[in-house]
Amino acid sequence: QGYAAEMDNPLMAHLISPELQNKKDILFGNMEEIYHFHNRIFLRELETYVEYPELVGRCFLDQMEDFQIYEKYCQNKPRSESLWRQFSDSVFFQECQRKLDHKLSLDSYLLKPVQRITKYQLLLKEMLKYSKNCEGAEDLQEALTSILGILKAVNDSMHQIAITGYDGNLNELGKLLMQGSFNVWTDHKKGHTKVKDLARFKPMQRHLFLHEKAVLFCKKREENGEGYEKAPSYSYKHSLNMAAVGITENVKGDAKKFEIWYNAREEVYIIQAPTPEVKATWVNEIRKVLT
Repeated sequence: QGYAAEMDNPLMAHLISPELQNKKDILFGNMEEIYHFHNRIFLRELETYVEYPELVGRCFLDQMEDFQIYEKYCQNKPRSESLWRQFSDSVFFQECQRKLDHKLSLDSYLLKPVQRITKYQLLLKEMLKYSKNCEGAEDLQEALTSILGILKAVNDSMHQIAITGYDGNLNELGKLLMQGSFNVWTDHKKGHTKVKDLARFKPMQRHLFLHEKAVLFCKKREENGEGYEKAPSYSYKHSLNMAAVGITENVKGDAKKFEIWYNAREEVYIIQAPTPEVKATWVNEIRKVLT
């Protein structure tokens, strides 16, 4: 009310620079949608569990679909931050802050939804700790797992929107299942080198995005700057259609390596995960897609 509503206030219009006009949606994202969800739905639900806190997991599970609105908010956050940096010292924002008598500027409040969604998993973890043998323990565990799933989706999508240079529409590749950084060695039949010669060569650093229909290989570029500006971008290199992919789960001599091959081993990619656990998760996900 102290900022967003003021952007529509005719008495404040003269303080808003032309470049900032009509940018309310970029700056605030779907904050209003999040507010209404909490105000009209989630808070009321929570209040019905005041006497039975151990059963609150059910409340989260019933509303889990609505929590997707946080993903939308986080995806817009980089655009919002870049706009804020351009106009943070504008007279309009200073005047709003003065009227509200706030010590903190608007950007601290724009961060709240991001902090809120991460706080839920901490609260649920704490509750679980003290509810081991309670009636609602299973629901709490399921709620925690679901919230962690949403956090993973938020995190993955933050990386996905940083992909540059991909010609098609990423949404057509199906759901993004996993993303992460790996060492990659390649061996192509068309070439003349054998894998064992290649294994001595320096690996490429690649960031992989596993979708239901394709796996994308990108090169990570670190950016300099503050906050989300520091967020890396990924330049697209190539992709493999999952319909023509095969997998070798174990590569001799290294528990962190697995192979992805293409078109009956015409192209082979030896992929080294940071840990055996990460490898296991990826191999499982890929296996699921292939079957």
